[in-house]
Amino acid sequence: MSKASIKNREGEKIVFDLDIARPQKGLAFIMPGLGGFKEQPHIQVMAEVFKARDFTVLLIDPLNSFGESSGDYRDSTVDTHYETLVSVIEWAKNQPWYQEPFALAGHSLGAMAVALYAENNQGEVAALAPISVVVSGKLSMQAHEKFKKEEMVKWQETGWLTKPSKSKPGIIKKLPWSHMENRLKYNLLLGADKLTMPLLLVVGSEDISTPSEHQKIFFANIPGEKKQLHIIKGSPHTFVKDEHLEELKDIFNKWIKTWS
Repeated sequence: MSKASIKNREGEKIVFDLDIARPQKGLAFIMPGLGGFKEQPHIQVMAEVFKARDFTVLLIDPLNSFGESSGDYRDSTVDTHYETLVSVIEWAKNQPWYQEPFALAGHSLGAMAVALYAENNQGEVAALAPISVVVSGKLSMQAHEKFKKEEMVKWQETGWLTKPSKSKPGIIKKLPWSHMENRLKYNLLLGADKLTMPLLLVVGSEDISTPSEHQKIFFANIPGEKKQLHIIKGSPHTFVKDEHLEELKDIFNKWIKTWS
C-alpha cells in the first residue's frame, strides 16, 4: 500500500491509498462518508476483501473531511464528495493499471457519491456497493425529523449542527444548514433504473441516519436480479463492533464471488 495525492482543477489536494495488485484481476475505488477517512475499520474491511480477490484498490480521503485531503469539514457536501471521486477516477484513467469496468464502494454520503457516478457513467462500472447509502436528501431530512427532531430544529434555527466526532475523539464537528440544502438536490431513486450492474446494499438494523426502510425503497427501485440487501442486526449507521465488521466482511466476500 502506498500513499498518493493529486490536485483537482481548483488546486485542492486529494490524498488516497493505492494498492496495486500483481497480477490484477480488477479495480476498485472506495469512498468514506461525511467526516469519514480511509483508515476507518469499515472502509478497511471493504478494501481487504477487494485486495484478497486481486483488485487494485484506491482508498480515497474525501475533500473537507477529517482525513488527509484538503478542506474544512464545514464545507463538506454531496458535491464535494462526488467531485473528489470524479477527480481520482479521471487521474486513474491515465495510469497503466487502469481498467474498465471497475467496482465502486462507499459508505453513507460516500455511498451516495459512488451511486451517482454509476448512474451517470453506467458503462464504466462493473459492480456497485453503496453501504448505508443516503438515498435522497428528502429521505435524509425525514430521518432527521423522525429520529433527531430536536437536533433538526436547532440546526435550522441556528444554521449549524454541532456535535463531537465519534471517529475522531476530541474533534467538534460543525456543519452549516447549507449542507442539507445541497443534499436536498439529490435523489438516487431518479436514476435507479440505470443500476443494472451487480449491486450490494448493507445497513445496520439500528441505523437512524439511513434506516433500513430507506434501503428497501431504493432496493425496490433497482431493476433486475443482480442485487442484494443485507441488514446487520444490532449495528448503527457506522459498523464499529468486531462482530458487525466480520459480518460486513463475510457479506462483501460472498457478494464479490458472485460476479468477479
